[in-house]
Amino acid sequence: MKKILSLALVALCLNAFAQKAPSPVSAKDYQFTTVKENPVTSIKNQYRSGTCWCFSTLSFLESEIIKAKNLKDPAQYPDFSEMFVVRKAYYDRAIKYVRMDGKMNFAAGSDFGDVMEVAKTYGLALQGDYSGLQYGYDKPVQAELDAVLKGYVDAVVRNPNKKLTKVWPKGVEGILDAYMGEIPEDKVIKADALGINLDDYLGFTSYTHHPFYTAFAMEVEDNWRCTPSWNVPLDEFMAIIDYAVDKGYTVAWGGDVSEPGFTRDGLAILVDTEALATSGSDQERWVGKADEKPAEKPAVKEIEVTQELRQEYYDEKTSTDDHGMHLYGIAKDQNGVKYYLIKNSWGETGEYKGIWYMTENFVKGKTLNILVNKNAVPKDILKKIGVK
Repeated sequence: MKKILSLALVALCLNAFAQKAPSPVSAKDYQFTTVKENPVTSIKNQYRSGTCWCFSTLSFLESEIIKAKNLKDPAQYPDFSEMFVVRKAYYDRAIKYVRMDGKMNFAAGSDFGDVMEVAKTYGLALQGDYSGLQYGYDKPVQAELDAVLKGYVDAVVRNPNKKLTKVWPKGVEGILDAYMGEIPEDKVIKADALGINLDDYLGFTSYTHHPFYTAFAMEVEDNWRCTPSWNVPLDEFMAIIDYAVDKGYTVAWGGDVSEPGFTRDGLAILVDTEALATSGSDQERWVGKADEKPAEKPAVKEIEVTQELRQEYYDEKTSTDDHGMHLYGIAKDQNGVKYYLIKNSWGETGEYKGIWYMTENFVKGKTLNILVNKNAVPKDILKKIGVK
């Protein structure tokens, strides 16, 4: 999603993140009951690449096709090539970077709009037809490719001839061919053959620095295509997510995962660390009393998110554009607390084999933006933004 600004963010998007301190929550303390679960494709692994934006959005589109075609057999589920999209996006980004004289972000991260634009312009390819792993690994390892591309486009931006040649874009293609392999154009599935209408998708966010019921491009570096998101009040933002899941749709999710309550083992809880600091002993604070049964209340206190607090997080940069994932269901824990089922792209890791349970408060506070089918949006909200 976001330009990698620190080693911490690199680690997050590349599935090698480390907590600065032990997490205050642990999956062993929670038991979950699924309330609603919509179909998703298998867990993938972005491995050593900053391409969560692509994995999450393609997973979302796969679920859209499953719903549109009413596919019941997982053997029929589509499996799109992430690296096809990454390759096309890298080329488009290189062209724009040079046109902008290098005054924009050129890095591995991007956002939902990038995938949607590639799909509309070029189509998609199936994983079996294009792996994009010409360089000899069985999973994405892209630090060298990213560095080579950046070095090349920076050299072009310097314009040593004082006039750009017409052939420099062929150099970008050559680098991509070498690392990712040539695309079999006869295998590309054009947008109109996907079985869904790519114009039916809307981005949403909820911030007060722009008027509600207007669209704006999220001010994050990886939104290099300036994809707009509709701005709605927080209660309506959450209502969209719930309505979508209830109606059998899923949601592409982008947000901040740098919180201490976003754990290695599959939890995302917006922990009130100040409340923790005032509780009992250190052991009790982190793991509860040894002789008690599962708590009647949540093991840790969560922050209650308001519209104002959400804006504060964004303005002070404590909510950052870290990661993209795929929201596809709702669950409750043993205390009745509401969670969303989130499909990650770090392989079958954690207690739930690649799935995270994210509380409602975490979603309220730490989601930057979402992408949904317009048919998954309540009609009264569509009317307020003028979309039919």
